Amino acid sequence: MIHEIFIVEDEDDLVDTLKVQLKNTRELVFKRMNTTILQDHLLDIPALIIINEDKLNNCNISDVCTLIRSNEDNSITPIMVMSSNTELEHKRKVLKEEVEYYITKPIDVESILYMIKNTVKLLYRNRGISPLTKLPGNLPIQAELKKRLLKKQEFAVLYFDLDNFKAYNDTYGFLGGDEIIKQTAKIILKNVNADEDIHNFVGHIGGDDFVALVTNENYEEICQNIILEFDKKILDYFSEVDREKGFLEVPNRKGIIEEFPLVSISIGVVEVSKGRFHNVLEIGEVGAQVKHLAKVTPGSAYAINRRKIL
Repeated sequence: MIHEIFIVEDEDDLVDTLKVQLKNTRELVFKRMNTTILQDHLLDIPALIIINEDKLNNCNISDVCTLIRSNEDNSITPIMVMSSNTELEHKRKVLKEEVEYYITKPIDVESILYMIKNTVKLLYRNRGISPLTKLPGNLPIQAELKKRLLKKQEFAVLYFDLDNFKAYNDTYGFLGGDEIIKQTAKIILKNVNADEDIHNFVGHIGGDDFVALVTNENYEEICQNIILEFDKKILDYFSEVDREKGFLEVPNRKGIIEEFPLVSISIGVVEVSKGRFHNVLEIGEVGAQVKHLAKVTPGSAYAINRRKIL
């Protein structure tokens, strides 16, 4: 997953250094934010904010930190300050502003890289990462949806659900089911990020439910590729006997044997156009409806809600 790092400075300095030195680090994207536009861009909820104190023109660093922390969605976004000021009292004053790191210059770029990576990794654990798939959970999913709605962006939400998954768990056990969930996460991630669009997002709601936010218009092709790859790889998780039969035989609570098709994937897609939805709950309600349409279709399938406002 690609992470955006904001570098707050009013003159190009640190951002150019990091971009050049870390050009081969594809999972990190650095964006310069001068102090006059920072407030507007806090809606983007970066993974980390680095403040270059030496390049703040007529702006107090305490005011910058207060601005960041007053934004609800960035209340736990880590702040790293880099400064040539080595006075102990000043350092303590800055750290009191809920700053996680105060680094004195000159900086060692390689050390900074490790600090950034480790900080981002820790942040996403704290924000609610699925321990099974290592994907963002409900909190970051809701934050991403809220951010895009507030910015009036146009995007598509893909809701994923596995069909007949309980029958699989009843037959092969929960450990086998966990392996299918991890494989599903890999398939979704691979196809959603195939074109390296840094604005695409994949999250794990829980259990066998996933969600993806896609900004490009080829989401239908993404759905098709996910289904093709899933239907091929899912067969590896069944015995040869079950693959040949094409279904599972599972006793119900009364001991009566029932037949269930092999696990498939259903995808419900909601197009989010400007002004169509007022909150995250409305998107979820439409998503549940369109995902149901996909689930009533035998085998892996997707359905799209393309309704527009008039």
